[in-house]
Formats: sequence, C-alpha cells, structure tokens
Amino acid sequence: MSIENASVADKAFKLAESYEKKYTGCAQTTIAGISDALNIDIDNIFKAASGLADGLGLTRNGTCGALMGGAMVIGYLFGRERRDFEDMMKPMKSYLLCKKLHNDFLKIYGTCRCWDIQMSLMGRTFDLLDKDEFKKARDFGIFEYCSKIAGNAAKLTCLIILKEKNKFIGR
Repeated sequence: MSIENASVADKAFKLAESYEKKYTGCAQTTIAGISDALNIDIDNIFKAASGLADGLGLTRNGTCGALMGGAMVIGYLFGRERRDFEDMMKPMKSYLLCKKLHNDFLKIYGTCRCWDIQMSLMGRTFDLLDKDEFKKARDFGIFEYCSKIAGNAAKLTCLIILKEKNKFIGR
C-alpha cells in the first residue's frame, strides 16, 4: 500500500468518525467521509443512504449501515449501469469489491449485523427510535463506538477504491 493511499484512507477514517460523532447516521457519515477524502461528488448516494442507519431504519436487525454505505460507494463507482442491465456479468466487479469490503469488515467485527456489533462492543443494544433509549444510548457513548465503525468502513472502502484505481493508472 502506498503512503498516499494510506493517507487518504486515514483521512476518510477521521472524517467519517467526526461526522458520526457530530451528525450520526452511519451510512451517510461513512459516505461523506469517503466522498470528502477522495474529493468525489456522490450526493445522490449520500441521500439514498438516509434510511440505512442502525441496521436499516434504526432496527438494529440488518447489516451495519456503515458497511452498506461503503458498499454503495463501491457500487456507484464500479457497478453496472442501467444501459447494461441485460449483461449479467457487468456487476461482477462491484460484487467482488463489495465481497472484499465485507470480508475485511468481518475481520474487524466478526459480523456485519448491527445488533451483534452493538452487543459485542457495548454489551447491549439501544432502540434509537425510543426517546428514552436514545438518551440512554447517547449518555452511554454509543456514538463513540459507532464513529469508529463508520471510520473503519470508510477507510476499508477507500483502500479498496484506491487499489482498484491504481490498477488502471499503472501503479
């Protein structure tokens, strides 16, 4: 890994981490960190990720929003376009890169399910749709935990994107 790639990936980590602490919404904070670190305009992807936080719709019962945010950026950059819809092989690049992101994420957290990550890191989960539970979660420091997850997802995603980009420019 080049020093430049590591520096950009570290920047994505720090940005996503700070955005999660300040604004919350792990899918969006991950996407924003990646977008700002790579200097790419992906506002539509950012908006599309609005409902993905806390395992989809604050349910905790789905894939980590930060991981989904990273996968959305990979899909946007390397995925099949509508004009190629009939070509079943066109999305293969994005499938493989998202699989890499998934596997790298599993190495850190052992799971991609939000509920399980929260249990592992905090020993409990919080129903963020409930006002009292949200306050308990904030007081407990949930955003400190989630900010690291968003940071890691942004960093892992950036490393994958930059490695793929460097293949094309001969590095």
